[in-house]
Amino acid sequence: MKRFYYTVHTTLSRLRLTELVNRYFDLFIGGDSRPVFFNIDQTCPELRIVDNALNEIYAELLDLLPDQSQIPKYHEVDQYQTTISQGSDPQKSWRTFMLFSLGEKPLKNRQRCPKTVEVIHQVPGLVQAMFSILDPGKSIPAHEGPSRGYLRYHLPLIVPDINPPTIYIKDQPHTWQKGNSILFDDTHVHQVHNNASESRIVLILDILRPMPWPAHIVNLGVLVFARYTYAKRLKF
Repeated sequence: MKRFYYTVHTTLSRLRLTELVNRYFDLFIGGDSRPVFFNIDQTCPELRIVDNALNEIYAELLDLLPDQSQIPKYHEVDQYQTTISQGSDPQKSWRTFMLFSLGEKPLKNRQRCPKTVEVIHQVPGLVQAMFSILDPGKSIPAHEGPSRGYLRYHLPLIVPDINPPTIYIKDQPHTWQKGNSILFDDTHVHQVHNNASESRIVLILDILRPMPWPAHIVNLGVLVFARYTYAKRLKF
């Protein structure tokens, strides 16, 4: 029972802090008028290193797929994602293969993808990295990312040719194409419509959002807090 109350208290504290910090960040990033998509070359050109390693990353992903059923579902890794991971068509799965989260490094996962690990750590301000695997026909309901302190990068690795899934970010549609990366603010409401008969797999990286130094310092402090209240509780 004590553990339950501690978890509730920690969760509420984290949510209150996130809300306050997001309001502060809004002063620097445009609030509700902040951009949806970002130019990779202007925002974080080092992400092109990841783009250029597409073939090596893809090869390591293929080595994982024979064990795809053993890769945990998102809500099995992160209990806070249960609603979006399991709530929409629980018979189908959204799986995540974590490689890095706020300083936490799942060793067994990283050993299976050494080239991918090498490449992602050449990106400055790395917050989180994972392979995101959607089952055929698995959609993701509308939701918002928790923190405006990071931007989200997608590198599509496997995208069905027929009925490719589409992500809608603040009602702006984007259909993935293999190798065509995007960078966006996932604190805008977004969802995935997926009617494909094959899996969709992308490499996701979260990176620190570029901000003026006062907000940047606050952001670094929040990440330290999040590591101990969030990342250390993940079940890799």
